[in-house]
Amino acid sequence: MVKHHCQKILQQLPSHRLLALDVMRGLTIAAMILVNNPGSWLYLYWPLKHADWHGLTPTDLIFPFFIFIVGMSITLSVNAMQAKAITKQSILRAGVIRTLKLIALGWFLALFYYNFRDPNFSWLDERLAGIRIMGVLQRIGLVYLVALACYLYIKPRYIALTFVSLLIGYGTLMVYMPYSLPNGEIVKGLWLHGNNLSAWLDNLLLGAQHVYYANAEPLPFDPEGLLSTLPAIATALSGVLCGYYISTEKNLGKQVKIFTIVAITSIVCGCLLSFLTPINKALWTPSYVMISSGLAMLCYALCSYILDIRKVRLWSAPFLVFGANAILFFMFAGVIARILIMIPVGETSLKGVIFSKALQPLLGNYLGSFTFSLLFLSLSYLVMYACYKRGIFWKV
Repeated sequence: MVKHHCQKILQQLPSHRLLALDVMRGLTIAAMILVNNPGSWLYLYWPLKHADWHGLTPTDLIFPFFIFIVGMSITLSVNAMQAKAITKQSILRAGVIRTLKLIALGWFLALFYYNFRDPNFSWLDERLAGIRIMGVLQRIGLVYLVALACYLYIKPRYIALTFVSLLIGYGTLMVYMPYSLPNGEIVKGLWLHGNNLSAWLDNLLLGAQHVYYANAEPLPFDPEGLLSTLPAIATALSGVLCGYYISTEKNLGKQVKIFTIVAITSIVCGCLLSFLTPINKALWTPSYVMISSGLAMLCYALCSYILDIRKVRLWSAPFLVFGANAILFFMFAGVIARILIMIPVGETSLKGVIFSKALQPLLGNYLGSFTFSLLFLSLSYLVMYACYKRGIFWKV
């Protein structure tokens, strides 16, 4: 039955789609939803946690993998549109609209919450007035637009130069540009939580009430902040370059070989660079970009080898379902997760009851929390499969 189910999914895949990229996108978004929805944030296995500050865990790779995939997708979609004689101006105009939609969806998720258990809760004061300006979808939108413009108007060798320039420029600013603390002290070159140039700029331009780490000391900041979006663009450009290579080199074996070599080189360079700049997701440091982009490239090469060369494909079917509707999947999961928290049940929420009254007593703290994530992912799959089966694909 499972085999037949997977075969039906694979048969629906259009022939022009790049299977390895679609599966990698599905793997990435599924991992994102899995780590975002534990039964309790108090009980997480180590791979499902972000690094406390400096360092790298598997969870820290999810967002840059998605950004990398966005970059690869840009080259494929632009090439397809240009083959239909669609002008660069029209493509860029559509890109601007898509960016605005992604930003609007990010703000919708930021506002979609109401505390029904608190009679004094004010949605206007606590959500709208303090809306988080930046976020995952907002960053994706901004990064997408800049990377799209680069691919439309810059030659590939200059895109590579832009990638390097962004990392050098960002690193140089972080190390050498002085900034002031609230007590008037002038400092520079710090990579501390709440005490670095990126945090200073977020605090200055966004305001303490509009960032994720509103209580960080001495400077509130956002992990999807303004300055750290520059190296995130570099991550997307690494995907753009990989997509460009795929469009010019049709030999799959050579693709996998070159990607593997470049990926390992990038990872080694990132590790060496970590002696100058720490590996840090929240700051999207140059070493983090090099390592995460290398690992993303290696992941794509592995998917391509398994799916396209070895033709072992049955296992990939569920991830095709997730990847085909990545933004819808993200929005659905975000809305349902908030609803589970908002619905009051006694002194807690519906989510709290499911975890503390059913899963935790039966499976324990950590396994119970992880099982909640798996159940949430399974529910999401049923909805996404229903959309896939009916040909419902939400393109922002």
